[in-house]
Amino acid sequence: MGQTFPSDEARREHYLELLAEKLKDPEFRATPGFPKAEDEDILRLSDPPYFTACPNPFLEEFVRHHGRAFDPIEGYHREPFAVDVSEGKTDQLYRAHGYHTKVPHLAIVPSILHYTEPGDLVLDGFAGSGMTGVAAQWCGTAPQEYKKKLEAQWRKEGHAAPEWGARRAILGDLGPAATFIAANYNIPFDVEEFAGAAQRILDEVEDELGWMYETRHADGSIGRINYTVWSEVFTCPDCSSEVVFLEQALDPATKKVKEAFPCPSCHSRLSKRRLDQRLVQHYDGIRGTSFTAPKRVAVMIEYTVDGTKHTKSLDAADRKLVQRINDAPSPGGMPHDRMMHAPEGEPWGDEWRAGVAAFTHVNHLFLPRSCHAVAAIWSRAENWPNHRVRNMLYFFVEQAIWGMSLMSRYAPTHFSQVNRYMSGRLRVLSQHAECSPWYILDGKLDRLTKAFSPTPSAPAHTTVHTGTCSHLPLPDASIDYVFTDPPFGDNLAYAELNFINEAFLKVFTDQRPEAIVSESQGKGLVEYQRLMQSCFHEYYRVLKPGRWMTVVFSNSKNSIWRAIQEALGTAGFVAADVRTLDKQQHSFNQAAGVSVKQDLIISAYKPSAHLQKAFKLGHATQEGAWAFISEHLSNVPIFVGRGDEVERVAERSPQMLLDRMIAFHVLRGMGVPMDSKEFLEGLDQRYPERDGMYFLPDQVPEYDRKRARAEKLRQLELFVSDEASAIQWVRQQLMQKPQSFQDLQPQFMKELQAWAKHEQTVELHEILEQNFLLFKGDGPVPSQIHSYLSTQYKTLRGLEKDDPGLVEKAKSRWYVPDPGKAGDLEKLRERALLREFETYQASKKKLKQFRTEAVRAGFKAAYDQSDYETIVSIAEKIPDSVLQEDEKLLMYYDVALMRLG
Repeated sequence: MGQTFPSDEARREHYLELLAEKLKDPEFRATPGFPKAEDEDILRLSDPPYFTACPNPFLEEFVRHHGRAFDPIEGYHREPFAVDVSEGKTDQLYRAHGYHTKVPHLAIVPSILHYTEPGDLVLDGFAGSGMTGVAAQWCGTAPQEYKKKLEAQWRKEGHAAPEWGARRAILGDLGPAATFIAANYNIPFDVEEFAGAAQRILDEVEDELGWMYETRHADGSIGRINYTVWSEVFTCPDCSSEVVFLEQALDPATKKVKEAFPCPSCHSRLSKRRLDQRLVQHYDGIRGTSFTAPKRVAVMIEYTVDGTKHTKSLDAADRKLVQRINDAPSPGGMPHDRMMHAPEGEPWGDEWRAGVAAFTHVNHLFLPRSCHAVAAIWSRAENWPNHRVRNMLYFFVEQAIWGMSLMSRYAPTHFSQVNRYMSGRLRVLSQHAECSPWYILDGKLDRLTKAFSPTPSAPAHTTVHTGTCSHLPLPDASIDYVFTDPPFGDNLAYAELNFINEAFLKVFTDQRPEAIVSESQGKGLVEYQRLMQSCFHEYYRVLKPGRWMTVVFSNSKNSIWRAIQEALGTAGFVAADVRTLDKQQHSFNQAAGVSVKQDLIISAYKPSAHLQKAFKLGHATQEGAWAFISEHLSNVPIFVGRGDEVERVAERSPQMLLDRMIAFHVLRGMGVPMDSKEFLEGLDQRYPERDGMYFLPDQVPEYDRKRARAEKLRQLELFVSDEASAIQWVRQQLMQKPQSFQDLQPQFMKELQAWAKHEQTVELHEILEQNFLLFKGDGPVPSQIHSYLSTQYKTLRGLEKDDPGLVEKAKSRWYVPDPGKAGDLEKLRERALLREFETYQASKKKLKQFRTEAVRAGFKAAYDQSDYETIVSIAEKIPDSVLQEDEKLLMYYDVALMRLG
């Protein structure tokens, strides 16, 4: 950052002195999201200015030195990156360290290349393991083979070639465990020195503790234990005798647990659900206390002799060895923190399971032998003299912590027992594979060395910050692009999952600003949305006007999706496109069907400085509304092709554009300057239309050119569950083929299988009368019907619109009106909906069934009249699940709450 030092250590010492001084400032320590840690532990872990295990006080200096000031006339423009992305998780750099959720860096690279130029500043405030930073540097270090492949793919999809070159990344996360991983992924280190140090530690630990992992082979030779299988012991509900679970339940032929098996004593038929846990007292030598835990016994060993693997049941010598280890003094240096710092005897978080003898302290998660091994390896890493190598040793050893804990399950059908814990869950199950440190780490060392050798990090290209995304120490309008994968609802309890590793690092997450739905933290959907909104507000503040943010969304709940959309809009962002990201290999939750298997990629932009200036005074005008529509159309994909099909872009439909215009004004607390009739008429007058979509005049030639090469138009897939989706479904049908009520009714009935329980049924004839037009046979045939009939029937081609034969064929068909008449219909429909809304106002009861469209119309009318009390009172009458999952209702409700204080 403009300074030179005689060595990297001198640089670090200089900035450590500055950080140490900063840590003495009570105001700095009061920063929201400041981790729980002593000064010495923060300083020991930090590598300033590139990484601090606390809020990074050098970020502003980093931006000032490396960033470019915002220039409103620079002419920056990008369309959203409208490409569905599929990238696997097999890349060796991606697999260098695990984390609970990770977007592959190769899935991020295309977005960074598209939205930025070399040297631009890329921000990720929910950085996790730092893949955004890896991707930003990969733009400059990617091998030629990758570049050629991506450029060929982009040419095929009609994109210009990317401009290669590293971007600079600013990474932040609330969790110290996450930022520690991110820093080590992104800050350069001497790979050769690290590999030598890691091997030396493994060798030293083997010299000290190798005897704990020895067993005798049948021929008398000594073998090295790879892992020991432990089984939980239960009691039979019929005879109270002990049942060693694996001995009775594991089928040796299939290697799977039997659904039923006999009790070894009374032979009664058992299943795991019928068994009772056998709980025993254990002495905690580290803390000098006793604790209750399930009884476990060792049942099998896998070991290696002369390069060949063998298995055996434990013999007398093996059991004697286990007892000797258990009787040995407890190791020093092993963390023994109370989980989540909860009071003794109290549940500690969402991962706590009542009714089960759960672990309460970190050291309870390790059998005595694993405790000795983990402590010995960690203490040696802790004492390594070179700081950068020391942090990489932590990075290396960290990956054995969960794998050597009781959470590592025995999986007999798998080739390896390395790290068989449940991803994203703290679970201790009935069968445990107690692995040796060399079994886990020997191969990992080799893979780490290979992963980092070909793609060295660039110095000074990444800086890492530990703190909440809602308080970023960055200047306004200083960031060129945001890529972020935030936490979604109750998917994962990150602070709880990180606690074990943070106990070793001695720096803990401050949970208070954690954006999560959490019963233990007292955070519901409303609190989650507010926390996310504050983070998006901060993203909006630091992002340059006219620039883009990409949000990866991974959750199966509509309510969380709506909360994210609402938080985005309230912060000021405008969503322009949604695509899918397939990470190919799925998490535990995805495999179990708990969450969606494809993430969504949301492309949103911060309005330009010109547009913001137009709305700065808070006055809503029609000119301002059309300025927004023009800017929005310039930021929406012009053409999206899938093979020989062209996709209908929803953001260019008249209804979506109307919704965006209304939301833009409402979320800024302004009145909407025109009604739907005026908007639809103005849209048709100002913008050319193609295939039911609206474009800027200079976009039409590109669309027409690409459209001519596509064989067919792909319709939007509609799922009919309420009145609004039913109207869209009917519109789609009539645009393809104007038809009679009798023709449409059977098709419509088939679509109503998923009609929402709370949604009042609306008959097809009512939908048609309020939204579409019927040709009764008087006057010329409307253009919409004439166009369809003349293309479908040879005998009707070339006929005048008042030809009797054409009129007869067109009679009794419903069709989609042109924008002018559609606006008139909308006015009539709105009056009918408001009459319905008045009945809801008069009712003193909760609304079990209602027309959501009527509530939407009523909320809009109440907002226009600044009648916020009505919005809140009606919102209290409808189910909370409906309110939280409806984007429009939620928008008006949130604004009304804010206005009412």
